[in-house]
Amino acid sequence: MRDKLPLHGGQLQHIADRFGIPASSLLDFSANINPDGPPATVHFALRDALSEPSVLTTYPELGETALRKSIAAYTGVEPGNIAVANGFVPLLDATLRARSIRKCLVPVPAFIEYRRTLEHASVQVITEKLSPESGFRYHLDSLLNGSHDAILLANPQNPTGILHDREILLDLIRRAAEQNILILLDEAFIDYCSEASLVGNPECYRNLIVFRSVTKFFGMPGLRVAYAVSCEKTTSQLQDRVAPWSITTLASRAAAAALKDEDYFKNTRTLNEKRRNELSRALNQLALQAQPSAANFLLFRLPSDVNVARFWERLITQHRIVLRLCSDYEGLPDGCLRAAVRNDSENCDLARALKQTLMSFAARSEIKLRQSTDQVHACSREIQQ
Repeated sequence: MRDKLPLHGGQLQHIADRFGIPASSLLDFSANINPDGPPATVHFALRDALSEPSVLTTYPELGETALRKSIAAYTGVEPGNIAVANGFVPLLDATLRARSIRKCLVPVPAFIEYRRTLEHASVQVITEKLSPESGFRYHLDSLLNGSHDAILLANPQNPTGILHDREILLDLIRRAAEQNILILLDEAFIDYCSEASLVGNPECYRNLIVFRSVTKFFGMPGLRVAYAVSCEKTTSQLQDRVAPWSITTLASRAAAAALKDEDYFKNTRTLNEKRRNELSRALNQLALQAQPSAANFLLFRLPSDVNVARFWERLITQHRIVLRLCSDYEGLPDGCLRAAVRNDSENCDLARALKQTLMSFAARSEIKLRQSTDQVHACSREIQQ
């Protein structure tokens, strides 16, 4: 590789500069964002907000009362159980400082910001490698075995998309409480399968902090809004450690509008499931071993004889399609790529590009094989002569 790859998906300008391609020509499958964009209600809320001069000339509300009430209505908990910030990382950082965590277990593969944030907070990171043969599933006994005081999990997982049954996770939380272990649960993609969420009854599980995002499901990553749900005592500790005015007035109003749009929520879940199933079938027809997923993305693996970095580059240079190259995900086998679920037409474009690129690699392999065979035959003739 000529230079360092971006740490996250969605970095189209970086990709464009790297390959000398206009960013506007790239089709982004690397970021797991709702392809249909935010609800119309968000656009209306932003337009109305910008018509008020005070929105830009006064500070945001320090306590984010209106936003926390909207999140409370959406999740079914009390506003006092909700801490808000401009993204998951600030909330995780606040948690690490509030609870004085020393040693955290992280099953891998996992979102790469987990390790980075933990290490920046001087927390010792212990990893447990999840097995592809077991579907990358958590094993409760091994998670609880050790000297760590916290476990950082995700449901659904990233980058695999695996969803764990909520009763299994609740059992883990109860057993962890007996060992004074804090459970940090990232539910960034749970809106696609909300029945599995653990945000309910935060006062009953005082060793649980659940992190969620507003931006991915509702298609507005440019407006950074995330929240954590926990018991009131923990919530107060977190909010005290989040920088003041971390969420702008515009972002707060947009998030509140999105969370109230029930039609959008239902339609997004239905569309995503249909599109994901169709894309999964297309990947499997290409023998790309798509991992079952409950989220809005699919992890798949290339044949062992295909160089994944070159394959990723060729999709960009020849088809203008950007996938998430997963070589920086700790604990994943070689050859993995992740594709966001986009609309039907774009998913078809991806399937077609994958097929053509696989065929070009196969053709090259055949050429190399023929050249190698010809060389062997030539050598044989020379020996015989």
